[in-house]
Amino acid sequence: MELKFPVDSPPFHAIAAAKISGISLTTSSTLPSGSPPTLVLESGLSLHGAYVILRYIGRISSLPHFYGLDAYQMSQIDEWLDYAPVFGSGSEFEGACRFVDEYLLQHTFLVGNSLSIADVAVWAGLAAAGMRWESLRKSKKYQNLVRWFNSISAEYDAVLSEFSSAYLGKKGSTKAATSESKEPQSSNSRSRAVENGVQAPETTGARAFEVDLPYAEVGRVKLRFAPEPSGFLHIGHSKAALLNQYFADRYKGQLIVRFDDTNPDKESSEFVDNLLKDIETLGIKYNTVTYTSDYFPQLMEMAEKLISEGKAYVDDTPREKMQHERMEGIESKCRSNTIDENLKLWKEMISGSERGLMCCLRGKLDMQDLNKTLRDPVYYRCNLTPHHRIGAKYKLYPTYDFCCPFVDAIEGVTHALRSSEYHDRNDQYYRIQQDMGFRKVHIYEFSRLNMVYTLLSKRKLLWFVQNGKVEGWDDPRFPTVQGIVRRGLKIEALIQFILEQGASKNLNLMEWDKLWAINKKIIDPVCPRHTAIIEERRVLLILTDGPKDPFVRVIPKHKKYEGAGEKSVTYSNRLWIEYADAESISINEEVTLKDWGNAIVKDIKKDENGIVTQLVGALHLEGSVKMTKLKLTWLADNRELVRLMLVDFDYLITKKKLEEDEDFVDVVNPSTKTETLALGESDMRNLKRGDVIQLERKGYYRCDAPLVRPSKPIVLFAIPDGKQQTVAK
Repeated sequence: MELKFPVDSPPFHAIAAAKISGISLTTSSTLPSGSPPTLVLESGLSLHGAYVILRYIGRISSLPHFYGLDAYQMSQIDEWLDYAPVFGSGSEFEGACRFVDEYLLQHTFLVGNSLSIADVAVWAGLAAAGMRWESLRKSKKYQNLVRWFNSISAEYDAVLSEFSSAYLGKKGSTKAATSESKEPQSSNSRSRAVENGVQAPETTGARAFEVDLPYAEVGRVKLRFAPEPSGFLHIGHSKAALLNQYFADRYKGQLIVRFDDTNPDKESSEFVDNLLKDIETLGIKYNTVTYTSDYFPQLMEMAEKLISEGKAYVDDTPREKMQHERMEGIESKCRSNTIDENLKLWKEMISGSERGLMCCLRGKLDMQDLNKTLRDPVYYRCNLTPHHRIGAKYKLYPTYDFCCPFVDAIEGVTHALRSSEYHDRNDQYYRIQQDMGFRKVHIYEFSRLNMVYTLLSKRKLLWFVQNGKVEGWDDPRFPTVQGIVRRGLKIEALIQFILEQGASKNLNLMEWDKLWAINKKIIDPVCPRHTAIIEERRVLLILTDGPKDPFVRVIPKHKKYEGAGEKSVTYSNRLWIEYADAESISINEEVTLKDWGNAIVKDIKKDENGIVTQLVGALHLEGSVKMTKLKLTWLADNRELVRLMLVDFDYLITKKKLEEDEDFVDVVNPSTKTETLALGESDMRNLKRGDVIQLERKGYYRCDAPLVRPSKPIVLFAIPDGKQQTVAK
């Protein structure tokens, strides 16, 4: 048997189940992205869908009760298979671990008394979660779950180790976790093409540039991607993440994901979970996850050391006055404090006393330097807000300027990638590292990614969330990874778009059209075609010689791609067509009914206002399709049609580029969402959330809300195609 799947989404559980069962399976990652996996049987017949294939393997396996002992156990297994996809959700991952851990307190296996495909599905979901699961495995948090996972890994070590090496790569190990296992995995798999498409130029064309990293040695490069957990990952962060990945791959180095969690006012565990989800979505293969807050004790020690060496001082100058003095090069009155005075005030800051809350810690650098970032920057500020990870233990927190050079050095980072907007702070970074007594970490600059009609400041994006202008951080109008994926962007398109720009240091204002054009090339060859008719003022076309008894034909959903499947189309003598088409038709005009043939309109009925209300015509199937001007989409009038809500979006601001002194609130677009009710063919009731389709003569859409009940429409988000640019009004 041959298992075919897209390179970016192997059906891990099905492959693992086949390995465990000893079923011979040839794998081929040749299907277009977004296609369901396909199992081609020896008879030539085929099955489609990851869980369909997993169930088939369960049925044919020689392992006892692999798909249950009886109908009840089979139904229990089905319940677990429905639940298993939750492990792919960043925000729900740990809750799912907790649920299964509690269940396994009284169970050896998920169903019955032996291994089943339910166990394999959940096991594969955990293994595919990579470092996130690895970190939990090495903790004592979910002992029942770890016991169960390790027992399966040990029992089927030979085949699962092979599976892990071939398909999971850097994501995680299937070996039993031990307390001694603290070293990150070796990076010998970085040089080969990877499943997510980041490093596969032969299939995606993503690596369209070659850039050297100064002072880099193969095998000795260590990089970090350090987002602040105060929002979701956006398209600008994606460039930084993917460039770090690119250099780690190129130099066979290591990549750390570090959460720069030093501002408790803005940060939360929800943002951490969603950032990990976004990083996983981008296909970033990191070696470990760290937090700046892990180093708070060492940072405190370093601050006290600098005070003792006369390289830092405590200042109680009011913030506005301090800013003025820095701009003018005026030394603070506190700059001449003695070391003992500074240490005394430092202890007041640590305790969060009334006196301490008036102070901050500043580095004693150079108040006369032309580069104003070197004019005694702030190292620590008091803040009584509890931290999302460590609670109210600390009453003061380090600034980014202080902790970044420290943690980079401590973690052994060789190269720190920073966007060119931080250029003036590079000298400050080097000076602070020098004062701390560390080796120099090389800074590599790249240009920040800016998009037209787009805000990337998390502060400004938060304003839209808090003021109800968008639904949340994953709103399809947002430039966040989750937002643009929800809008219908394939992650391969984003990767290709960013990597095609390379590591340029030139500031660019990029058009969204280019990104959506790349996306169209990915989705168009594979997405199913469907028909929808705008519900408002739709017009009935009565065919006098049409079939009084409706009949059904099965036709392909995509005429050039068999993998899109088939659909049933009803043919009748009563057809709905759109009003825009109806009003453009003349009496005795011959038109083409798509996927049927020609018809001649004999009569046009209108109301007293001249509005077309009905057309009457006759079939002329022998007529030439090439001779007609109008090619009409249509739907047979029947009760099987489904209700749709077609949603179009516009930019959130009306100006292409915002000036530095311009308030974005003044250019907020008052109308960014348009909803249109429509009717769709009956086959669309099978759409699932995330499915991408094309509506004939309308464009591409992503299903955001599938059919739940007939009274609630299926929600489809319009996907830009790179041609019909949305222009803010």
